[in-house]
Amino acid sequence: MSSETSPQSPTASEPHVDAATTGRNVRKPRVAVVFGGRSSEHGISVVTAGAVLAAIDRDKYDVLPIGITSDGRWMLTADEPERMAITDRLVPSVEQVVDNAEGGVILPVDPANREVVYTEPGAVPKALGEVDVVFPMLHGPYGEDGTLQGLLELSGTPYVGSGVLASAVGQDKEYMKRVFTSFGLAVGPYTVIRPRQWERDRAAVRQKIAEFAGEHGWPLFVKPARAGSSFGITKVDSFDGLDEAIAEAQRHDPKILIEAAITGREIECGVLEFEDGPRASLPAEIPPVTDHAFYDFEAKYIDSASGIVPAPLSAEETAEVQRLAVAAFEAASCEGLVRADFFLTEDGSFVINEINTMPGFTPISMYPRMWQESGVTYPELVDRLIQAALNRPTGLR
Repeated sequence: MSSETSPQSPTASEPHVDAATTGRNVRKPRVAVVFGGRSSEHGISVVTAGAVLAAIDRDKYDVLPIGITSDGRWMLTADEPERMAITDRLVPSVEQVVDNAEGGVILPVDPANREVVYTEPGAVPKALGEVDVVFPMLHGPYGEDGTLQGLLELSGTPYVGSGVLASAVGQDKEYMKRVFTSFGLAVGPYTVIRPRQWERDRAAVRQKIAEFAGEHGWPLFVKPARAGSSFGITKVDSFDGLDEAIAEAQRHDPKILIEAAITGREIECGVLEFEDGPRASLPAEIPPVTDHAFYDFEAKYIDSASGIVPAPLSAEETAEVQRLAVAAFEAASCEGLVRADFFLTEDGSFVINEINTMPGFTPISMYPRMWQESGVTYPELVDRLIQAALNRPTGLR
């Protein structure tokens, strides 16, 4: 198949006439929605991208859907959001929505040229036109962690969300907690198991965990340090399940975080950057789940455990968690958006658990729901994020 006849391959956008320009031809901004990726959260990224693609105003923007396969190939995909939903308890993949499994996409790395190029074996590369902004709907390593953000900075391409440093800090739970502590935000007790420690002296690591459990008690939560969507997390009540829990976490990340259990209500709060700075949404509460040991992946996405929005908090508690959410956003130098997760403990204080610099945007995700209750609809939320990215420079800022 030649590049001239590739079905559904996007071409450079045609100019349109805007009444406000009194007849001048104006090209709509082109938004590349990049999703999928190499992390464990590949499928949820596809679901999220489907929701965003369905919400983008096509009268205002041209859209270029680009999927990254599980092995890292960049592909053109069908602009068909309905094919990107969870069906029969199974999450979709980029491979299911690619236009042509043989063709690939190359993003520019030259700040003077933002043209995306489509290639096929044996065919002349085809320019697909310039990209004005990237909406990276990637979750987890190799996308949400500053790696894609670094590529876009090199090319001078605007993008939605936080920059390289904030994305990396937001992905690595160890350094996230270190940053929060340095800014005076309360975090729960934790210890870190690095891969070399586990490989060289497992007895010493088990002793370290025994001392941690002796100080903070059981149960403990064993989790990957740089994963999301609750992948790889195990609640362990004794040493009996510890090695198995570490092995499960290391399926997603060789670096492991051990956290003490915190008794308290789970409260989430969204942060969105406005023209005058970041603002916090009404918070939500995640009630205890009855069919799961904790709020894990299946509870979130498969069984659609529902949060309470707005959270039943006092006015003072609501104001405090909103203040802390914005403080966490600022502490990590975030941009665009963040979902901040807290525990409201029995003594009435908030302990921050983590932030997510690219929270889920599925129809049931808490971040869009919190902003809906705060007066920002889903399409408005997507549009505001794109406009903020278009108006924000790349490079040092």
